[in-house]
Amino acid sequence: MNNLFIEYPKCTTCQKAKKWLNGNNIKFEVRHILENIPTKQELEKWIKLSNKEIKKWFNTSGLKYKELNLKEKLPNMNDKEKIELLANDGMLIKRPLLITKDTVLIGFKQDEWKNTLK
Repeated sequence: MNNLFIEYPKCTTCQKAKKWLNGNNIKFEVRHILENIPTKQELEKWIKLSNKEIKKWFNTSGLKYKELNLKEKLPNMNDKEKIELLANDGMLIKRPLLITKDTVLIGFKQDEWKNTLK
């Protein structure tokens, strides 16, 4: 399986991550987060694989997150409701995502990516 890189092309962090992947000869397929929003099933699988809590999957600096007042609402929601929310709006998902056969990387932290992918 090829690595799957999920991005919002206008996102500068996504652009940096893509450039880094190309510079390190890491093969990947690209998927636009709004044209092909991760499904509930994908999210459930990937969240498990990432070993991160669901709240780490939210794009907390995004306008949508702030508009929906999710900082206040998330603590009162169950996991199923949070996944439902993410599966309905790609702009709520922290990006980029890199899905490999062993793990899922959320957001681009160069050191974390380097340690995980080498």
